[in-house]
Amino acid sequence: MQTQNFEIPAELRDFADKSVDQARNAVGTLMTNAHKAADQFQKGGQTFQDTVQAAVAKGFDHAQANANAAFDHVQKLVRSKDLREAYEIQAEYVRSQFSALQAQAKEFGSLAQNAVAR
Repeated sequence: MQTQNFEIPAELRDFADKSVDQARNAVGTLMTNAHKAADQFQKGGQTFQDTVQAAVAKGFDHAQANANAAFDHVQKLVRSKDLREAYEIQAEYVRSQFSALQAQAKEFGSLAQNAVAR
């Protein structure tokens, strides 16, 4: 008894071959996009972490500067010769601290804007 040799038509083989290639390309594109999304997520998390660290460091810098200004102010006050001089020292301190606080607020605002822009 002789078995018949069944041959798959060339068109069907070509179709199957193209389907496998298309599936391979689709999976490759999916994986590439997944990697890009993961990288973007990681960069976004890193940006947030960097911004928080910068804000904390900036906060410590400002606190130190404000403390130094307060100690310098008190030292000038205790060395003042009369009430008029003490009042002038106090007025100058208030003006300079108000300016310093405005500048510090702008720096924090800039950090926030940079975080959003990234």
